Amino acid sequence: MGIFAYDFETTSVITPDRLFKAYAIDGSRFKYVKQRIDEIDNANFTYGYSLIESDAFTGTPEKITYEFKLVASPEGGSILKSICKYHTEGDQEIKEEKIQSSKVKAARLFKAVEAYLLANPNVYN
Repeated sequence: MGIFAYDFETTSVITPDRLFKAYAIDGSRFKYVKQRIDEIDNANFTYGYSLIESDAFTGTPEKITYEFKLVASPEGGSILKSICKYHTEGDQEIKEEKIQSSKVKAARLFKAVEAYLLANPNVYN
């Protein structure tokens, strides 16, 4: 089994507490997903889970694990730090195009959640 990992980091003007509730707890970008929650720490804004089955992949990889952490930025918003790990079976590899595509999708979802929170300042308070 191989593990292919990538880091993703982005910033937001939204505070960590609101963003954590909207992005980590309620956000999903898949139509079908079977996941295992590995960690939720509301006080430290960390969230870890594993995708075991999903429309995000078929056959390979065996699973995908995600670890998110939101920290307050000096400007008053948030910094999202995440790590994604593809656990493959045998000698299968994850192509760089797949990793880059995943990063783009994650950034789009993050910005969509941020836009929603900006437009709706009374939700997730």
